[in-house]
Amino acid sequence: MLQRLLVSYTSADPRVIVGPAVGEDAAIIDMGARYLIAKSDPITFATDAIGHYAVVVNANDIATRGGQPKWFLATLLLPEQTTSVRLVESIFAQIAQACKSFGIALVGGHTEVTYGLDRPILAGHMLGEVDPDALVTTGGAQIGDVLLLTKGICLEGASIIAREREQELKRLGVPEAVIQRARNFLFEPGISVVRDAQIAIGAGRLHAMHDPTEGGLAMAIHELATAARVGVVIQRNHLAILEEAAVLCEVYGLDPLGTIASGALLIATPPEDAMRIQQALRTNQIQCAAIGRIVPPSEGIFLHDGKELRPLPQYVRDEITRIFPP
Repeated sequence: MLQRLLVSYTSADPRVIVGPAVGEDAAIIDMGARYLIAKSDPITFATDAIGHYAVVVNANDIATRGGQPKWFLATLLLPEQTTSVRLVESIFAQIAQACKSFGIALVGGHTEVTYGLDRPILAGHMLGEVDPDALVTTGGAQIGDVLLLTKGICLEGASIIAREREQELKRLGVPEAVIQRARNFLFEPGISVVRDAQIAIGAGRLHAMHDPTEGGLAMAIHELATAARVGVVIQRNHLAILEEAAVLCEVYGLDPLGTIASGALLIATPPEDAMRIQQALRTNQIQCAAIGRIVPPSEGIFLHDGKELRPLPQYVRDEITRIFPP
């Protein structure tokens, strides 16, 4: 449906280098000597640390374009019955701290108390810049590329579960240490991929980068394949599923492959550059594994489980929505 809507209701502009398309992380607009990168993304699952989430997930999609996040705008919608001065101040402080840590300026937005909400919702809008020669897109993946994945999955999902369901997890017998480590995934290893992308850019040729979010790694791979019009074969035993994430997903019967996954970065690179990029990331204490390869579109999108190829699942709903009330 989204693909049909984007085709039917968007208009062309010669200065728009990359416009709206399934799988593409941000728009690219020609500003002359530099390209402007424009991105928007809301935070709807998490309520704890919502300001930090909003800045980071929007900065990620600037970085996957090969650019530098620069300017942030926030639209903050607050519930009528539970909003307090302390809540509003804490969200603004989170935004400010996250912006400061990435060298981003908070330049505007909108704040209101809104009818019908039971929790805060924060929609972020990030602008950045990239040199035209340094631009990377999701659709740039080429047949023969190696597909790399940093850190592991599902880092963001585990952090949200631990933060939003902490007391329930304790009652279910999940060890306190597991819960606290998962809570801290927000910051360590962190849901930001800005540093991952910058290190990779300096280490080798990148044909494509993509930031797995809703629908988890599986949907991110489908999005990359759609944008680049290629096929993909993934090796299941090469996927790093974080131990704490596996535990928390098992508690709620969630598939880590389809659970929201900010913090991991997909990179498509020529085979001769893959090892160099992996080594550069590992030298900077960022894990990176070769998880598959880009193949002709006629070969489809498959997961090899060690014995046979089977279609890589698609998740029309992110798995994490199953722990939230309808």
